[in-house]
Amino acid sequence: MRVSIRRLSEESSSFSFLSVVVSSRRRTVAQLRSSHSSAIMLLLKFIVMALFAAEASSRCVANGTDIPPPPEPEPITITELPLPPVTSNDAEGGCTFDINSHGTGCIGQALTTFQSGAFLPDGLHVTVTVNFTGAPAGPDPASIFTGVQLILVKTDGSTFCNGDTWKCITCGVPVENAIGRSLTMDYPQTFLDGKRLLAGTNIVECTSDLIDDSCTPDQVHIYPIRWNTTTNTTGPGGNIRELRLHPDNVHLGFNSFTILNGKMGQYGYIGRLQFDPFPTWGTPLSPRYDLVSVYRLFDPEALQPVTVDRDNSSLLHINPQSVMVGELRGFSGTGREVSYIGFPAESSNIDVFAADLTTGKVRRLTSHPEYVDPMDISPDDQWTVVMDTRSSGRQMFMAGMRGVPPLTDIVSSSATSSTRNNGVRRFFQPYLIDYYGDRGAYFGQKINAAGDGSPGTINDPEWNGMADPKWSLDGTRIVYWQSHTVPPSCGGINSLVCYNSTEPGG
Repeated sequence: MRVSIRRLSEESSSFSFLSVVVSSRRRTVAQLRSSHSSAIMLLLKFIVMALFAAEASSRCVANGTDIPPPPEPEPITITELPLPPVTSNDAEGGCTFDINSHGTGCIGQALTTFQSGAFLPDGLHVTVTVNFTGAPAGPDPASIFTGVQLILVKTDGSTFCNGDTWKCITCGVPVENAIGRSLTMDYPQTFLDGKRLLAGTNIVECTSDLIDDSCTPDQVHIYPIRWNTTTNTTGPGGNIRELRLHPDNVHLGFNSFTILNGKMGQYGYIGRLQFDPFPTWGTPLSPRYDLVSVYRLFDPEALQPVTVDRDNSSLLHINPQSVMVGELRGFSGTGREVSYIGFPAESSNIDVFAADLTTGKVRRLTSHPEYVDPMDISPDDQWTVVMDTRSSGRQMFMAGMRGVPPLTDIVSSSATSSTRNNGVRRFFQPYLIDYYGDRGAYFGQKINAAGDGSPGTINDPEWNGMADPKWSLDGTRIVYWQSHTVPPSCGGINSLVCYNSTEPGG
């Protein structure tokens, strides 16, 4: 069963979800796509996968550790679901009733701030950040569908009371309900109460469940998040980026850039969210969430990735259990571990790791020579979904030789990671990897492997994965999105050929 809708702009966008009833032994994966071109189209897909647990009797022992053999490939079905229609006219009134007869907004052709989010607790709705364009002037009721907004998308084919499969949560929120809010709305994530969303450096909250008809704009508040970094508690606080909500819905992981001696760096942090309805210090002096009890995920006194031998300065030690958080990427499903891009275990091989928040024990989640970045760990910690370039051969000229100590990486890791892209084009594809990671001939299962690779198929190589894939709360679905390759990443002076999108609207 398939219904397909994708979105194109300068990097066309599309979403994919899997909405199939499955048994408790199966997992469902949802996919989103997005691309830039002269038109936009949105694709929503669901991918259904059966992930069967390995029997204890079939396990083998490797290096004294009980490690099961690689899992068998799982059957996957992809169903595409619709999103708001596309208008080629971004000017006021460009979203006509001929394009959207419901008067509930249009998405522009240029991909700006478009991003998939996470499942709501019911597993039947997904958050998406979109950019509405072409709205009419006020007081037309449709004038609220403008700019960067958060929408919910149904995954079971049903509709909201407005007749659409989507519902805008932040459209038309009164100014007094959003004092001090940030304009960023990236990486939308959901709270377990079904009433709140994390979006950018804001928390969006409704007095009722977000999916309810009673959750109208006047019932929605957008609260900023503030991290105090001054001794006198003045000012707007520190800059935070790449926010990730901990499964306990109380703690928050984030990253922040530093500049020391003219060199840019970054650290990962974890803090606790604390709501202050009447702040008396710092800015904004409006209801907000403060980050308290913040700690940096770096200890200069702890074991470092590469150390000099105490007795023989000509010897270097590589320490794989060193916790070196290059960029925090989230938490395991149980919340026991923090996941991150770490210092390479092998030369020029960028991988993701997980460190136990109690013991500090490090688990290497990936080891394929290609580059990995966007990822999410399943609610039971047994599976990881990643966006990886392992199907592109992009990094093999640097990292293909295995087991080379990561010595040059002390100074070259930033340059190494940059070669994964071609301008704005990513070469990511989604993969499912079990708890024990890459091993032997097992390098995970490509989620969108079906198809013949022709334009418009699920495995069309011109569609590139983006951040972040996300698991549903019950561990049976994953949602991810992709963008389509367009100039200047192809065509013109670029030797790569451009292929037209087959999606509606461009």
